[in-house]
Amino acid sequence: MKTKIPCAILCLYCVLSGAVTPQLKVEFPITINEKDKTSITAIWINWSPREEISPQFSLDLRGGKTKRSALRIDTTQQAQFGAWRTQLTNIVPSKAYKFSAWYRVKNVKNERRSVIARLEWLDKNGNSARPPEYAIDVETRKEWKRVEYACNAPTNATVLDIQLSLGFSDNSTIWWDEISFMEMEKLPEKIVKIGTVFFRPRGAKSPAESVEQFCNIVETNNPGGLDFVCLPEGITVVGTGRSYAEVSEPVPGQTTERLGSLAKKIGAYIIAGIYERDKNLVYNTAILIDRNGKLAGKYRKTHLPREEWERGITPGDSYPVFETEFGKVAIMICWDLQFPEPARMMASKGADIIFLPIWGGNEILARARAIENSVFLVSSTYDMRSFVIDPVGTILCEATADKPFAWTTIDLKKIYYQPWLGNMKTRTWKEWRPDLLIKN
Repeated sequence: MKTKIPCAILCLYCVLSGAVTPQLKVEFPITINEKDKTSITAIWINWSPREEISPQFSLDLRGGKTKRSALRIDTTQQAQFGAWRTQLTNIVPSKAYKFSAWYRVKNVKNERRSVIARLEWLDKNGNSARPPEYAIDVETRKEWKRVEYACNAPTNATVLDIQLSLGFSDNSTIWWDEISFMEMEKLPEKIVKIGTVFFRPRGAKSPAESVEQFCNIVETNNPGGLDFVCLPEGITVVGTGRSYAEVSEPVPGQTTERLGSLAKKIGAYIIAGIYERDKNLVYNTAILIDRNGKLAGKYRKTHLPREEWERGITPGDSYPVFETEFGKVAIMICWDLQFPEPARMMASKGADIIFLPIWGGNEILARARAIENSVFLVSSTYDMRSFVIDPVGTILCEATADKPFAWTTIDLKKIYYQPWLGNMKTRTWKEWRPDLLIKN
């Protein structure tokens, strides 16, 4: 079903200050009801901040997802930037909404930067109600990708400005199709219960005895209903007086088996640092055990301090992320914290939580990694603070010498707005320049 949208619902020429006058107007539908596919016919205009950098705009009659029409943008130079744009009124303040659109591209190297679906809420006077927000890619079907964003409208919002853009990519093309904007009863939640440990075994006669002391801390303090538990770095060597090579073991092996039995007993994922032997190599490794006690993944520490590589530890060479029923998680180990790249690469792959088994390190850097990547960070340590940090750097809980186990609940769907900046969890990827890291 398609209906012409009343004039009162569209505000076509409220363009940004300094923008060029729109030259094209095209009708293109926006789905407003997913169940019965009800749509409105919106009027879209072409927009660019300056005429000199405007790309080419057209309605491609067979460029869409089902070979129907699509909104098309073509660039010839990297400096070009512009958008198809429409505005919707009758926005209900504080109401939950979900935006979605599909796109495909040709010759775009960094899609997260060049493909921009921008949403800006405006008040009755046309002023920004809060900083613009950006939809992020959530699904791929062959050559098409879908971007999505769900949030509550600001309390003073009456208009939504939608811009579907292409920029910063020469000789490139984008097609936008199947655009939707729908009301929701409420935003979804994704609640996760996380525990962390602050504990240093003393006088352990073997790696197994050290591990057993950690297991006892978790079992004794288990509040029930935990989803994740983070243990520190090197739980098989601390307090034993042995070398890294002496405590190294295969993965899976003795320690993964013991932690697996604990994970199955308490019904939670467990993250812990051990020393892994792979033939003649020894790695500083963190393991992820799932709720059923099975090895779900491992991460080999990539950034080694000289104290480790001078003692024969081999660095890892990848940044894996691991799928769970809550979404994607990742693991860093100790000295990785000193460098921005590990956390940034893990976040760029979609990690919502980064676990940090660590011997000791810089608390300010831990908070910085959470803030700059808009992720939750969970540390477990001997010489630092064992805490859970939210995406704006707030410490949600902390384990201490007097309280060796602490836990908190987090909502992975909660949007954190930074003052003046907005939601950096999606905005970051529109402004990050990994191409310059490679180039320079």
